[in-house]
Amino acid sequence: MSPIVSSVRLRPTMLSDLDFVLTVERDPANLPFITPWDRTQHEGAIRFPDFRHFIVEAGEGTQAVGFVILQGCRNPHRSIELKRIVLQDKGRGLGRACVRLLADMAFESLGAHRFWLDVKGRNLRAQALYRSEGFVEEGRLRDSVRDERGWDALVVMSLLEDEQRARKAGP
Repeated sequence: MSPIVSSVRLRPTMLSDLDFVLTVERDPANLPFITPWDRTQHEGAIRFPDFRHFIVEAGEGTQAVGFVILQGCRNPHRSIELKRIVLQDKGRGLGRACVRLLADMAFESLGAHRFWLDVKGRNLRAQALYRSEGFVEEGRLRDSVRDERGWDALVVMSLLEDEQRARKAGP
């Protein structure tokens, strides 16, 4: 594991971070894979207790490399959604490190039974990452989102508490 990946950490997003969040979210490299929010939506996610909005830092010091959002943190059914993960640098293992940190947080700190997400059908790289981290495809919402390339599906994937426990225990 590279030094930068081993030093990935999450810190709560502050209102003063929102310019960075909006810039990363609107980066042309990220736009095909997400539906961007406006500032007010991010402010709500920072303030509302059902959400956890984090800045992803990596490397030495406090170098911000992206952000993540969890939703459903107070869900009575213990089902927490990985709402958003947006990173500047691709192909360095930062996404995998974030998914692992977030799964640990969801199950160990927030008491989740189910950790789930939806990912655009065209985002094959992210789907492969989630599968490799134990997420199971539950279904597809056909033609449910539209962008400049046309209609796309949302692929719903999840990881359950006992599956995470088995993964952490090893072979």
